[in-house]
Amino acid sequence: MAAPASAPADSRSRQAVRDVVFVDGVRTPFGKAGSKGQYAQTRADDMVVKVIRELLRRHPELPAERIDEVAIAATTQIGDQGLTIGRTAALLAGLPKSVPGFAIDRMCAGAMTAVTTVSSGIAFGAYDVVIAGGVEHMGNHPMGEGADPNPRFVSDKIVDPSALVMGSTAENLHDRYPSLTKERTDAYAALSQQRYDEAQRAGKIAPDLVPVSTHSDEGWGLATTDEPPRPGTTVESLSGLKTPFRPHGRVTPGNAAGLNDGATGALLADAETAEELGLPVGMRLVGYAFAGVEPEVMGVGPVPATEKALKRAGLTIDDIGLFEINEAFAVQVLAFLEHFGIADDDPRVNPWGGAIACGHPLASSGVRLMTQLSRHFEEHPEVRYGITTMCIGIGMGGTVIWENPNYNAGGEQ
Repeated sequence: MAAPASAPADSRSRQAVRDVVFVDGVRTPFGKAGSKGQYAQTRADDMVVKVIRELLRRHPELPAERIDEVAIAATTQIGDQGLTIGRTAALLAGLPKSVPGFAIDRMCAGAMTAVTTVSSGIAFGAYDVVIAGGVEHMGNHPMGEGADPNPRFVSDKIVDPSALVMGSTAENLHDRYPSLTKERTDAYAALSQQRYDEAQRAGKIAPDLVPVSTHSDEGWGLATTDEPPRPGTTVESLSGLKTPFRPHGRVTPGNAAGLNDGATGALLADAETAEELGLPVGMRLVGYAFAGVEPEVMGVGPVPATEKALKRAGLTIDDIGLFEINEAFAVQVLAFLEHFGIADDDPRVNPWGGAIACGHPLASSGVRLMTQLSRHFEEHPEVRYGITTMCIGIGMGGTVIWENPNYNAGGEQ
């Protein structure tokens, strides 16, 4: 019998954990799902190709062959979002055939999970440079298309039946937190629209958008702006909208994100490789956490995920100077803010508006949050830490903590 291979004589011979940096992020303009949306005749994988090519165009200092992995998330992994889209999109984008890729799914937190997964690989030394992102073409593939939930979920009372309808989970959250009234959610939604409109007018949104050629029955076009925003939205204009998930409910199309199409992508690297190649550093990864909650109130997921991430990082909520919170539903954001004692209109939260305004193409949204946070860091050297956080279907939350490389230790947060 052969003797077992000997382990390293000293654990110090193993490679130390490396610093992970967010280099850059881009996205397509987000579209409205459906036959009249700007991407109605555009393939999901072609949108991913656009973001990959744009990342390489913006960073000619990065040789394509130095990319070690392409991780792309999609919630509904069929059709033009199937076939291991990380690999197929990499090939379609013209990356060397030596560059591998994979697909990943954690529903709304798909792109977030793509980033955290490959970041772990970078920290461990398996990768040096990675592209991570997500795509969702909800016009081609409505959420849940092709899914076959096990009947035991309901028959064995594993979850409440409402857990499988995201809008119903938002209504449940209103029930659980009576202080989160419809008036508060409408006010928050109007503020999101206002902040997005102000940011867009100030030229803060467009630089991160990659134009996408589109086709419709009228001919060829070019998508250059987000379709979902509704400038001029007021609390009064939201007050009379229907509540599709419950008679006399509180969740409306106005205080929730819509059904959208879009793709995102980000470059991540270890700090030494970024320095070697001359890649800019937008943020440094501090830590992350995912947590489960009752599926019927999935919107509260960011609360335990954030508490978990902060504890592991040795930080408190008072250390966080900027928040990018995905706005699947206004009530979900307000539940987070109320738990941590943050005002509904705190300027640190979603300074450029959020998904209620610009859209939420499910698996792609996590990288949009990260890209915007990195831009906020550029404008706020007085802030050291920020978080990106989101609720996740079937009862989860995810939070990533980032450090500002522009932090001025002599300033005040």
